[in-house]
Amino acid sequence: MTPDAADGFNLYLDTGLLDARQCGELIAELSVAPEAPATLYGQGKTARVDERARKVARLMPASETIARITSRLHEARKAIAAHFGLPLKGFEEPQFLRYRAGDFFVAHQDGNTGMLLGDREQVRKVSVVLFLNRQSEAGEAGTYGGGSLVFSEWRAGRKAGRYALSASAGSLVAFTSDTTHEVTPVTFGDRYSIVSWLG
Repeated sequence: MTPDAADGFNLYLDTGLLDARQCGELIAELSVAPEAPATLYGQGKTARVDERARKVARLMPASETIARITSRLHEARKAIAAHFGLPLKGFEEPQFLRYRAGDFFVAHQDGNTGMLLGDREQVRKVSVVLFLNRQSEAGEAGTYGGGSLVFSEWRAGRKAGRYALSASAGSLVAFTSDTTHEVTPVTFGDRYSIVSWLG
């Protein structure tokens, strides 16, 4: 995709939030962590599992790991807030995710659209995704196929477009929570990532 396609989505990208060693240690911990199907919010006020829309495991690492990642996200908050020109005060607790072959998340928005109910609609202004391993169609060890983070614009009055982000391990991408995005089905390997939201 051309740089202009990425620019149309006003993405913030930090390619070195975590280094290779930190990513490897996190993946080693997450690979044996307790898990449950990830939930989603829609028109109701309670989270629910709906694997027709979001099929991915939410992993539960040690509390120290959650605290460490939350701290790194808070360190990044000032630069993210400056990029978007928003007074962002804090993060939701991060979600640690593993997409296996066949897992996906359909096109959706995270908040600030008027389409969702509940407090999250008002609080979520910016979404963040932290990649722990990288995408590769060559099937290299520790990588995954498919599983692209794809941004799309279809609303009237905005420039239509679509952009698939190819991010390296340890990279963080942030975007406004009303941006339509999806994770395409993983074709092989395990895709590890961390997501959170600022408000």
